Amino acid sequence: MTDLTELTAVQLVDGYRKGAFSPEEAVRAVLERAERIQPEVNAFVRLTGEEALEQARRAGERWRRGEPCGRLDGVPVTVKDILLTRGQPTLRGSRAVSPDGPWTEDAPSVARLREHGAVFVGKTTTPEFGWKGVTDSPLSGVTRNPHDPSRTAGGSSGGAAAAVSLGAGPLALGTDGGGSVRIPASFCGVFGLKPTYGRVPLYPASAFGTLAHVGPLARDAADAALMLDVVGAPDARDWSALGPAPGSYTEALSGGVRGLRVAYSPSLGGQVAVRPEVAGAVRRAVERLAELGAYVTETDPDFADPVDAFHTLWFSGTARVVQHLRAGQRELLDPGLREIVGAGARYSALDYLAAVDVRMELGRRMGLFHQSYDLLVTPTVPITAFEAGAEVPKGSGHRRWTGWTPFTYPFNLTQQPACSVPAGVDGDGLPVGVQIVAARHRDDLVLRAAHALYEAGAGTSARW
Repeated sequence: MTDLTELTAVQLVDGYRKGAFSPEEAVRAVLERAERIQPEVNAFVRLTGEEALEQARRAGERWRRGEPCGRLDGVPVTVKDILLTRGQPTLRGSRAVSPDGPWTEDAPSVARLREHGAVFVGKTTTPEFGWKGVTDSPLSGVTRNPHDPSRTAGGSSGGAAAAVSLGAGPLALGTDGGGSVRIPASFCGVFGLKPTYGRVPLYPASAFGTLAHVGPLARDAADAALMLDVVGAPDARDWSALGPAPGSYTEALSGGVRGLRVAYSPSLGGQVAVRPEVAGAVRRAVERLAELGAYVTETDPDFADPVDAFHTLWFSGTARVVQHLRAGQRELLDPGLREIVGAGARYSALDYLAAVDVRMELGRRMGLFHQSYDLLVTPTVPITAFEAGAEVPKGSGHRRWTGWTPFTYPFNLTQQPACSVPAGVDGDGLPVGVQIVAARHRDDLVLRAAHALYEAGAGTSARW
């Protein structure tokens, strides 16, 4: 008998269409899986079983009539507890946020999923206000890695990645301000996409400004493309959102990589110390792209680590997030968050504008780089998952999470599309991710290349 929790969204929709199984059966199986994994990995802040089953029943009736309401009718999805979801509290991982409603509005991406019939099975965990690259908070505790519960799931969309990895829904909505979709995708062995900024509208506006992206986590690139086709529609509430997508991302998957110019940067010009097992897995993925017909050149983009500029923008954003809180409420915050809030509050307007200048120059350099190369490939993270409940690996010497994520946050500064594809595992069985980056607005190329790896059997968190 088919294990419905192991099917992709594409496979579920196909099964509904053929009458092989129903949305009710799929959602019930996903909810049972979610309840079973929750005590060990802590991927959810809230499961919505009764509501989900009622949504699934209505979807089943539509499929039986041959009248699905959209492209994801009856497909189970999860939503990171950063994004507004009508009828459910959105606490953002914080004890300082009141659960009292009314919760009457959907974020744009959630609204598009609802319009297409997606079934919401729960809200996934996040660090407080999504501030760091691991997932633990004073509100919901520590989220753990599906491959080894003593390790972190990554973050800040850690609950979303863990849920997808363990079959608690094939699709998850996450957010990414400095790697928060790609980092947990890498650590948990799933696919994660940070689209071009504005491709997925965001409301309410993020205090992190145009660093903040919304994107899918999924089993594979085909599911992510399907989800992006749905959530990438415009929304009048986001003045910075892009117009309609130029075409279907699902239809663009089949183009392959033959003839694409791929720049392979194993360490950003020696700036990053990459663990050997990670480097080896990423190199094998790049070799597979070459076997598939891509023109691969080992070369590096010409930029220095922009971490200081990123910190100025990120820490200022956190200070703004909590500016409205009273002193007593601030005492409830994660201690690490309080530290960066203090730093962010000390920056001047001139400091902020200087960071914007660095960002603009980085964007210029990457724009020119992509005139020569269609894609840039790097490790997603230079390490694999470390101990759960820590912001940085023990003994690493890093002070903040940005110390071990140098491959991800630069492309939030530049607003480029970037994804993480599973590229194997290390000696401890922990997943490794390969990052694929393209020029702004070329989400189709990122998805095409990732899909080519999956089609070739390379997109997996098992050894290949």
